[in-house]
Amino acid sequence: MAGRTRVADRVAKYRVSMRAAGLRPVQIWVPDTRRTGFAAECRRQCLALRGDRHEARTLKWLDAVADRAGWK
Repeated sequence: MAGRTRVADRVAKYRVSMRAAGLRPVQIWVPDTRRTGFAAECRRQCLALRGDRHEARTLKWLDAVADRAGWK
């Protein structure tokens, strides 16, 4: 248990320093790309958008407003 306490103390100290720097923790849940069926679902959704005029307009807008400065 002593090891856990040291780790917990170190994490708590880190969080305090990050908050002092004006930051806050945020948890984000994202799709698990390793999950069985993930690629098939991506493909299904992409194909569902094929030929959609709203999708084409959205992609054109994204291309126009994208800031790619510094991309390689």
